[in-house]
Amino acid sequence: MCADYHRIRRFLEERDPPTPCLVVDTDVVAARAAEFRVAFPGALIRYAVKANPAPPVLDALVAAGLGFDVAGPAEVALCLERGADPADLAYGNPIKKPRDIAYAYERGVREFTSDAADDVDHLGRHAPGSAVSIRVVLEAPDSVTPFGRKFGCEPAEALDLVLRAAAGGLRPGIAFHVGSQQPDLAAWEIGIATAAKLFAEAAAQGVTLTRLNLGGGFATAHRTAVPSLTSYAAKIASALATHFPGERPELMLEPGRVLVADAGLLRTEVVLVAPRGERRWVYLDIGRYNGLAEAENEAIAYRFEPVEPHAGPSRPVVLAGPTCDGDDVLYQRTPYELPLSLRTGDRLDLPGTGAYTASYASVGFNGIEPLRTCCVGRWGDD
Repeated sequence: MCADYHRIRRFLEERDPPTPCLVVDTDVVAARAAEFRVAFPGALIRYAVKANPAPPVLDALVAAGLGFDVAGPAEVALCLERGADPADLAYGNPIKKPRDIAYAYERGVREFTSDAADDVDHLGRHAPGSAVSIRVVLEAPDSVTPFGRKFGCEPAEALDLVLRAAAGGLRPGIAFHVGSQQPDLAAWEIGIATAAKLFAEAAAQGVTLTRLNLGGGFATAHRTAVPSLTSYAAKIASALATHFPGERPELMLEPGRVLVADAGLLRTEVVLVAPRGERRWVYLDIGRYNGLAEAENEAIAYRFEPVEPHAGPSRPVVLAGPTCDGDDVLYQRTPYELPLSLRTGDRLDLPGTGAYTASYASVGFNGIEPLRTCCVGRWGDD
C-alpha cells in the first residue's frame, strides 16, 4: 500500500515549509496498521516506536488498536502520554539499566526482551512475574541493515536463559529478529524452526513456553521490489504449520518500517551542483546527519524525484549532504541520474521516507536543526 502523496504534495505546495521537511500522512499509517492486523489475525502487534515517534503517528496507532515496542524510559513515557495501555507496551531492547526496568515496571509494563544472564536477573528483581522473551541469534540471510552480533544469544545459551528466567519467577518465551529491511522470506522459516527446537527443549526440562516474538524486519520498496505483506504472512503461517504442528504459540510482532515508511515523503532543496570529474556532485540540504542516516554504506537507496519540471536529458550524479563532514556523502556507488538542468534552489521529493529519517537525525550537528516533521490526515498536527 502506498501513501496518498497527492495529499502530502498539496500540503507542501500550500504551506511551503522550509526544507528539508518530512510530511507523514497519518491516515495511511492507520490503514497500514489495519492491513497488518488482517495479515496476522490474533497476533499481538507492537509498533517499534523508534521508526517514527511523532505523536500524531502514535495517536493513529493507538486508535488502530496497536501496542508499542519501546526501547527505553522516554518511549515508555511518550506512549503513555499518547494514551497507550501499559499492558500493550513491550520493552524490546535487551540492553537496559536496572533502574530503567524498574521505571517501566512501576508504570505497568509487564513484557520484556532479554539475551543475557545479568539482564534476566535484573528483570527478576525489578520486574517480578513479567513475561520475558529470550532473544536468540539466527544463522539467517543478511538483511539490508543487519544487526551483526549485537543482539541475541546462541540457542544453547537461550535455553539456559529460559530456565534461569523460569526459576526466577518470570514467564519466558522466545524472540528473534531477522534484521531490518529483510527481503528474504527464508529468514522467518529459519527463525521459527530455531524457536520450535527451543520450545521442545524447554518442555523436556519442565518449562512450557507459550509466546513467540517474531520481531520486525518487514521490508518496504524503494528502488527495488520487495515481497508483499501477504507474502510475508503466508511464509510465516506455513513455517508455523511445519514447525509447530500441534498447539501454536501466541505470536507477537514488532513492525516499524512497514507501518510508516510509505506514509511519509521528504522534500529537500538543492544547495549546490558542482562538476567534479565525470559526474556532477549534487549537494542537498538533507544528508546523513539530518535525516538520511540509512544511506550509510548506501544500504537504503531512496528515490529522488524532481519537483519542478525539467526539459532535456538526465546524467549520472553523486549525491551528498550539506555538512562539512567528509562522510556526509549519500551515494557514490549506487547509480543515480538527475536532469542536467538541475540548479541551486530546485527541490526533490523522496517518497517512502516515513521511517528512520527524523528519528535518526542529529540534534544539531553543524548547527543544523533536527529534521522537521509535519503530519497530515485525521491525526495530523497541521
